Amino acid sequence: MDVDVHGTVAEGFEPVRDAFVRNFAALGDRGAAVAVYRDGNKVVDLWGGTKDIDGTEPWARGTAQVVRSATKGVAAAVPLLLHQRGELDLDAPVGEYWPEFKASGKERVLVRHVLNHRAGLPVLDRPLTPEDALDPLRGPEAVAAQAPVWEPGTDHGYHALTYGWLVDELVRRVTGGRSTGEWIASEIARPLGLDLWLGLPPAEEAAGRTGRVGRVDDPEPSGGLRLRPKRSVTEAYQDSDSLTRRAFAAITPFPDQNDPAYRAAALPATNGIATADGLARFYASLIGEVDGVRLFDRATVERARAEESAGPDRVLVVNTRFGLGYMLHGSASPFLSAGSFGHPGRGGALGFADPDTGIAFGYVTNGFRKTVTADPRAQALVRAVRAALG
Repeated sequence: MDVDVHGTVAEGFEPVRDAFVRNFAALGDRGAAVAVYRDGNKVVDLWGGTKDIDGTEPWARGTAQVVRSATKGVAAAVPLLLHQRGELDLDAPVGEYWPEFKASGKERVLVRHVLNHRAGLPVLDRPLTPEDALDPLRGPEAVAAQAPVWEPGTDHGYHALTYGWLVDELVRRVTGGRSTGEWIASEIARPLGLDLWLGLPPAEEAAGRTGRVGRVDDPEPSGGLRLRPKRSVTEAYQDSDSLTRRAFAAITPFPDQNDPAYRAAALPATNGIATADGLARFYASLIGEVDGVRLFDRATVERARAEESAGPDRVLVVNTRFGLGYMLHGSASPFLSAGSFGHPGRGGALGFADPDTGIAFGYVTNGFRKTVTADPRAQALVRAVRAALG
């Protein structure tokens, strides 16, 4: 598909524009944007195609999209910043802050286990309905009642949906009731001027199809990683008893991602909304100053990217690597270099930072694919950034 690509690239970053154009011509992108910062300065700002996957209105500079699990990387900044401020102990039991959580053998679940996907709570024995999932009380109540499916701290597996309720309730307990979305809005998005929301404000949700947030497609969530383990993630997803299927079915059926009620809710695992610039600027502020604002100090950057979990993932089947709240560079989540940290969104979106090169990256799309990580369009852009850096 031939599209008009808009925006700018700094000298030397022309390969990113070339790759972005090829994503439309050869990889089927319908509407997308990519932004890259280097040392706090924007060096790539591109967009093209249509705002809606099923429409004709052009993608504009400020078009935003649901970014699925790329939300997790934004949400992870909140507990890490609370720790940085001395308000949250990463090695404390979760039950110290959230007494109801101690039920069903979870007394030894630590805060860091929530962030490094070692809590043993990727599934719910009783999945939530969409209505219950959007209620800020029901999700935390469900995970507080859930028994771990492995001994906490002994293994890791991607907490695809439960991660959000775990993080959100921890944040509420530590901050006296402020939700993760409220904390992000006041402490992260506002100081940095980010087009990024966890819980879309009414002012950004116009009636019908006239708002700035585009409509996405919603393929059946199966398959994804182009690796060949003994059992593929597709096979695991098709097995109704597998942790893979149960983890992604913690909300059944999954809500319509174009529904205003879904976009207005705050699910820190999955329904953040952002522009590509919002994602990239956020990650730039984690590793350096952006217009005088820096979020993470050097010690917190090292915590975010220090390996906490690695090897066969009990949910995603393939090998994964996690720091505290962030995926780390590896075969399942290729970023720029070994020191990168960030998070992909199921179906395409990607945000990450690479402290060693000063690069921060954001890609959003309305054309979701049946991928969990390593989307080919995002990866083509990452390779182009690497080529631009030489």
